This record gives sequence, C-alpha cells and structure tokens, in this order.
Amino acid sequence: MAVLGLRWLLTGLSALVLAQIAQADPLPLPEGPVVLTVTGAITQANSADGAHFDLAMLEALGTVEIHTTTIWTHGPQVFRGVPLARLVEVLGAEGEVIAATALNEYTVEIPLKDAVEGGPILAFARNGSHLSVREKGPLWVIYPYDSHRDFQSEVIYARSIWQVKEMEIR
Repeated sequence: MAVLGLRWLLTGLSALVLAQIAQADPLPLPEGPVVLTVTGAITQANSADGAHFDLAMLEALGTVEIHTTTIWTHGPQVFRGVPLARLVEVLGAEGEVIAATALNEYTVEIPLKDAVEGGPILAFARNGSHLSVREKGPLWVIYPYDSHRDFQSEVIYARSIWQVKEMEIR
C-alpha cells in the first residue's frame, strides 16, 4: 500500500513540476534594435523564426563581468555580458552545438557543453562601454581566458567570435 501511495505522490509532484515549467514567463518582444537572433532547437521564442533580443533583454537576463587579458587587446580588460549558460537555459536550448554567426557571415561552432557556470559570456561591454561594431561588437563571445589554462588554446580562441548577430542551436 505504501508503494502505491508513493507512486501517486511522485506522479502528482511530476505533474506540478511540468505545470510550473509550462507556465514559465514567455520571452518578451524586443523594444529596441535587435542585436541577437537565436534559432534552432529552442523551446522559448518570441517570433515565428526564433528568439530575438535587444540589448536591454540580454541585460535583463543577468550579467557578469570577466576580468581577463585577450590575444586581441592590450592589458587586462573587463568584459560584461550574459553568461552563455544563462542564455541557453532561458531559451530551453537542446542540442550539441551553438553555431554563432558574425555580421560578415563568418560562423563558428561552440559546443553546447561550453555553456557552463564560470564559462563564456556573450559580452556587450568592455571596460564600461558598450561594444561598437568597430570594437568587435555588438556582441563578442568571451571566455575567462586567465582563469584556467584550458581557456588558453587555439580551439577556445577560435570559438571567441566577435560581431555576433545570430546563433543557431543544433
């Protein structure tokens, strides 16, 4: 009898969790210029062709700062942006790869497994100023290069795409 009661309890809890997930806040519509479009294997979208974000929407996801040097800049830098882990979580991303595309149509593949706490961010500011296109903006994938030797490799540097405009989750 106890097993049957436990089964009903677990079934009820599972239904409650699924209902909570289904009632998650929908992704709002951008009010400013769209700086990022995400398509592919995502469960949250705000248009028929995927998820569109303006800068304010990205900032609202929660931002972090990475203090690091890069091979493209001189001296220590402070980058601010949304953790890639947070972005894929909000989107309900399911897949293995993030295909990130720049304004010039250059594309790199970033394994979805890179999107972890303490991993890369989608930076929109450097040293307190928003990134312009001339300064590798509006968005730049930045890893915490100085935090661990694993982030100091040609493979990671190749994933650090700048002038990001689109991502496709595959």
